[in-house]
Formats: sequence, structure tokens, C-alpha cells
Amino acid sequence: MGAQLRVYKRRIRSVTATKKITKAMEMIAASRIVKAQRQVAASTPYATELTRAVTAVATGSTTKHPLTTEAETPVRAAILLVTSDRGLAGGYSSNAIKAAEKLTERLHGEGKEVVTYVIGRKGVAYYGFRERKVAESWTGFTDSPTYADAKRAAAPLIEAVTQETAEGGVDELHIVFTEFVSMMTQNPVDDRMLPLSLGATEQEDGKGEILPLFDFEPSAEDVLDALLPRYVESRIYNALLQAAASEHAARRRAMKSATDNAGELIKTLSRLANAARQAEITQEISEIVGGASALADATAGSDK
Repeated sequence: MGAQLRVYKRRIRSVTATKKITKAMEMIAASRIVKAQRQVAASTPYATELTRAVTAVATGSTTKHPLTTEAETPVRAAILLVTSDRGLAGGYSSNAIKAAEKLTERLHGEGKEVVTYVIGRKGVAYYGFRERKVAESWTGFTDSPTYADAKRAAAPLIEAVTQETAEGGVDELHIVFTEFVSMMTQNPVDDRMLPLSLGATEQEDGKGEILPLFDFEPSAEDVLDALLPRYVESRIYNALLQAAASEHAARRRAMKSATDNAGELIKTLSRLANAARQAEITQEISEIVGGASALADATAGSDK
């Protein structure tokens, strides 16, 4: 019985050490969420206003441009998938990968070839394990992205959009990332960045004010050429920030669950250890009483 008690004590020490680690990771993730939320709040208005500016320019011109022109028969689409570099974040990366796989299946159903770009080691490992080709990948910055990282990822995508499909270019550009809604809710989404969906061209805004007409200098095409990289970079940067906030929130939630489970396991093991110790004490008492009784009987027999 002593061996069983030692096993329980050893497991309690092991689980206690794991609990300390998961608790520390939970606190680190919680502290990083605040900074990530601030960055998301700061970048979203810029991305929104830039999208509005691009929409206004495209609406006010008839120039054919990769930003706004739908291909008559699109044959190739690019997907940028954003995952994490590290694990221990629950289903964060797997949910984003599932969304990308669903989008890939839909594009294949439309008769389009899919070119995949991946951000994050989890996504790279997923495609590498299955020996599936990835056009380009980036790692090492998913938990704390900068605008330079977004610009580096946007460069080959912009080049692919501006090329002819016969030369390896693409007709569409999609991005799959995890949208940060709240501390408890993060949703994987797929969004088409290019061509830009202009929607209905309205001459009035929500307040009933007439929108101005635009004159372009030197030309609408030059303006759109200048806005194209800024638009793609800002959208990717905002997606990276939202994904980073979602990753920290998912990791905090996963580590909290692991910490709680470790606490429950420690309680269970402690009860089992106490029961084993009580059984050991009871057995020792029984052995002592039995030995004393046998000794008393032996002594009584010798007196006779």
C-alpha cells in the first residue's frame, strides 16, 4: 500500500507543476489581449476609411483596374491563411484551417485554381504534413504583428494580382483569418479583398447629403495604382491584429480550462492518496493488534 501512496504523491506533484505553468500562460495571454485590442481598435478605422476611399475612386471612374474589375472568366484565386506560430490555443488554428479548406473547396467547385499563401507555423505544418504546395509562407510574428510584417506578406500577393493569369497571376484574392468579436467569441472568416465589391453605387449617403463628383489627376488609373498596395497592406495588417487578439483570447481560455482541470485532478488525487494512507494506517493497526494478540496467546500458553 505504501507504493500506491507514493504513486499518488508523485502524480500530485506533477499535476501541481503543470497547473503553475498553465496559470502563468493564462496570465501572460490575458495581459497581451489588452494591447492587441488597442491595436485592433486603432487600425480598424484606418482600414475602413481607406476602403471607403478606394470605393469612392472606383465608383467615380470607369477605368478597368485589378482593384475593381471582375474577370469575365476567373481561372485562378489566391488564399492567404492566417494561423498561429504556437499551440496551446484550443481550436484557434484548426478552425481557421477548416475555413480555408471550405473556401478552397468552394473555389474548386467554381472551376478556379487555388494558390495558397500561409502565415503561421501551424498552417505551414498542416500543408507540409499533407505534402500540399504552398506558394509562400511567413512565420515568427503571429502573436505580435507589425505593419512591416503585413507589408512583407502583401508584396507577393500584390504582384500576383497585377500579373496576367497566363504569367502566374490571379484573378481574385481572399483572406482567411479569425475575427476578434469579444473575449469569449472569435470567429474564423473568409473575406474577398480583390476585386473590391463596390455594391450599389449610390449618389447619397445615409444623411441624404449629395456626394461630390471626383476629378482625377493625373488619372484614375494612377490613383488606383497608388491605392492598391496601401489597401491590401492595411487589410492584411488589420486581419493580423484581429488574429493576434483572437489567438491570445483563445490561449487564455484554453489555459484557464487546463488550470481548472488540473485543480480538479489534484483534488481527486488527494482524496485517493488520503484513502490509501488511511488504508495503510488501518492495515498497520490491524497488524499490531494481531501481533499483540498472538503474543498474548503465546505468553498465556507458556504460563500453563
